[in-house]
Amino acid sequence: MAVIAGVAGSGKSSLMECFCQQFPDEVVYINQKNIGISLRSTPGTYMGVSDDVRKLFAKETKGGLSMFTFNGKGGCPVCGGKGVIVSNMAFMDPVETVCEACGGLRYSPEALYYKVGGLNIAEVMDLTARKAAERFAGTSIERKLLPLIQVGLGYVHLNQGLSTLSGGELQRLKLASYLGSDSKVFILDEPTDGLHVEDIRHIIGLFDKMVEQGNSIFLIEHNLDILKASDYVIELGPAGGRMGGELLFRGRPIEMLHSEHSVTRPYLEADL
Repeated sequence: MAVIAGVAGSGKSSLMECFCQQFPDEVVYINQKNIGISLRSTPGTYMGVSDDVRKLFAKETKGGLSMFTFNGKGGCPVCGGKGVIVSNMAFMDPVETVCEACGGLRYSPEALYYKVGGLNIAEVMDLTARKAAERFAGTSIERKLLPLIQVGLGYVHLNQGLSTLSGGELQRLKLASYLGSDSKVFILDEPTDGLHVEDIRHIIGLFDKMVEQGNSIFLIEHNLDILKASDYVIELGPAGGRMGGELLFRGRPIEMLHSEHSVTRPYLEADL
């Protein structure tokens, strides 16, 4: 696990992009912009859980598979399963308002009539990943949701729009889809963005586990806890823009304490 450190604009992302271009078939580059987002994109659809929930409802209620998808027969006829009404405002940005017909639930009244375990399809999809995994323990739904919990996203709702997630959350969502892989090289751009201290400790443990499975991880990071937990640090600087791009330090985190050129060293010393 290697950390690419340095002040903003010092060339960290550029360095990793060059590395990725040289080894395009070997590197999984997860930044804060490379997940396709639409009004219909949710953690449930991204992790493939929505399909399993629909199949469960279809099996238990005999209502038919298409009845439990908001992209098909079960979608609200007014908003088309989007949950919102998008109004184009000519020279202004489009305005989204919650669909009054379904109340933002996306489903038709007929689809909401059916229940499994006392919950209708909208109520199941409104569960958090952690609660859904507990409710459907021992099923494929739990198996597909465990990676979300492992990357610290157990609090997101299955039906939550991906557009509401932060860049760091989107990165961890994509990382969740790769858990279990081995012999891969991952690059992540500030994956701890917005994380609580306890969540950062949790994700460090996850990174350690991935390394033990034979993966290599490059983290573009400012977080000192991540830096201290890394095996190797590369620091660029000394400033941003034209004053950046120079190699200030490379080596183990403990060796940074003896570096004369490191800009990060004083912060690391204070933290220790």
